Amino acid sequence: QVQLVESGGGLVQAGGSLRLSCAASGRTFSGYSMGWFRQAPGKEREFVAAITWNSGITYYSDSGKGRFTISRDKAKNTVYLQMNSLRPEDTAVYYCAAGPLITTYYVAREARRYNLWGQGTQVTVSS
Repeated sequence: QVQLVESGGGLVQAGGSLRLSCAASGRTFSGYSMGWFRQAPGKEREFVAAITWNSGITYYSDSGKGRFTISRDKAKNTVYLQMNSLRPEDTAVYYCAAGPLITTYYVAREARRYNLWGQGTQVTVSS
């Protein structure tokens, strides 16, 4: 069974840090890209960051650039999102996703390009 399982969410004060993990299983992700999206209550799902599995090329939204870092560990089949300098507006459910043939920023930021999603992990940033 192919699945993505997120972990690492929680409650943190503004200015703090969290590291999210996404453990992938059930298939090889060669040729895929892994992305992080988030969705706050009443808002649409928003692209945060993505990384190509093979080459490690990264893409970031404007809101995450400079504060968030996406990485992957091929040996562990895991993708990480290191989030620093967190703000209350970062509060959301964060989802991990995987999709094929994602090779540009403009494609990476489109949720419809990803065909496998995790269940999400809640991140709450208090002011």
